[in-house]
Amino acid sequence: MQQSKSKWLVLGTVSLAVFMAMLDITIVSVALPDIQKSFSVTFSSLQWVLNAYTLIYAVMLLPVSKLGDKLGRKKVFLGGLLIFIMGSIANGLSLNDTWLNLARGFQGIGGAAMMSLSLSIVTSAFPNKQRGLALGIWSSAVGLAVSIGPLVGGILVNSLGWRSIFWVNVPIGLIAIIFGSIFITDNQHQDTKKLDWLGLITSSIFVFGIILGLIQKESHYEYTWLNLHILSWFGLALIALIFFLIVETKVENPLIELSLFKSRTFVGANIAAFALGAGLYGVFTYLSILMQNYMGYSAFETGLKLLVISIFTLILGPIAGTLSDKIGNRWLISIALFIGTIGILVINSMLKVPFKWAALYPGFILLGISNAVLNPPISNAAMGSVEPRQIGMASGIINVFRQVGISFGIVILSISITNGYTSKITTGMSRITSLPTKMTDQLTMALHKAGAFAGQQIFSDPKAAAFSNQPAFHQIKSIVYQAFNQGMHQADIVIAILLGVGGLIALLLIKDQPRQLNKK
Repeated sequence: MQQSKSKWLVLGTVSLAVFMAMLDITIVSVALPDIQKSFSVTFSSLQWVLNAYTLIYAVMLLPVSKLGDKLGRKKVFLGGLLIFIMGSIANGLSLNDTWLNLARGFQGIGGAAMMSLSLSIVTSAFPNKQRGLALGIWSSAVGLAVSIGPLVGGILVNSLGWRSIFWVNVPIGLIAIIFGSIFITDNQHQDTKKLDWLGLITSSIFVFGIILGLIQKESHYEYTWLNLHILSWFGLALIALIFFLIVETKVENPLIELSLFKSRTFVGANIAAFALGAGLYGVFTYLSILMQNYMGYSAFETGLKLLVISIFTLILGPIAGTLSDKIGNRWLISIALFIGTIGILVINSMLKVPFKWAALYPGFILLGISNAVLNPPISNAAMGSVEPRQIGMASGIINVFRQVGISFGIVILSISITNGYTSKITTGMSRITSLPTKMTDQLTMALHKAGAFAGQQIFSDPKAAAFSNQPAFHQIKSIVYQAFNQGMHQADIVIAILLGVGGLIALLLIKDQPRQLNKK
């Protein structure tokens, strides 16, 4: 056990590290236009600046957790920090998009080690009676990083250029390494048994196949779910999963003890983590697009608006962690997911064209409360339902569920928005009679090609200024905005279902037994 006076410094160190790791998932999005201009590449090719980090990050979460048990959590955590810093330096020095994408993938290895090992380090450092508070503070760092990313990115890009979003990691990372070297200690019994290489490989292929299949669907809207490019990756994931399950029942020292999933509480906590990632974290991307592309806010202004969500994480995260120690996790998790469901339905009921901030902030408040209350009891429930020797394993699993949830949510919401958008464009444009049919057809195709996230940019193009006085111009612009509104409404319903189902499952599966947990 960490000494009383140093455990809070341990918590501060790992919280700083996970804040940096999670921030790097969202901070890059606002820099993409500047990166595109710098390298003179298509915007679609820049998607891998985001996807390369996310893909490698998700794949490495389980392996680094096992390496932490094998080599020592402190060593692997600090090694992850060093890799993350080296990746950040390489990102800042990038001369082309290929270099940047490779460096982002390398950086994802470090991010996974920091994220996965930090949870097990905090869990081991604090006694049961203080664990909820500690995990609440840890969760505040995670939630704040996800929601504040666009604001921090906007400030850095506007003032220092896009490379600064990577350079800023270097001094912060070095501080975390120094403090981690001094205050983190390895007290767990290191696993001396043979490493489960087959489990390591098959689990990595499984996660890789799922994430890459989702990325393929996200990048190619025209693909159906049965398209060979998507189905082949999902098929690979399924085969890897089957082999993984077979291997884990045969080897002496499995990567994952499948008996973990006999615990209803552990399963419920992981499903809640998936719902959190898919619903709340997934929607941040599209709320940013709505505010920047359709409401006219800058990246900085969008980040300020999203603070309405993140500010609750700072205030309520530690409180929620303390409450999870006192009243248990079951009701906190379920109520928080239901609050998120209500929040997104409030936005759905108020959102209309012309888009106004007044339609968003009541729902933002509820989403902020949901996000703040959710993370601490999810982590507490998962880590409290396993044996001390399984903490590293459990940490990796719950982080995989959260990250796969984020990737799943982004893809499903993108599909929902695009379906609503294209449907409305088709019906709306077919009613325009003031233009020749051939021109209407060409405009319809152009708007479909531009897609929901860039359709409105046609009207800000200098070439469109010459037609701005034409009645059809304003009519088409109205159709595009109505189309995006319809897409957002469809996505809102999907989010509400994800959060609502997650809350119901958590209520049914998680056992609210704080006294039994505290006896461990």
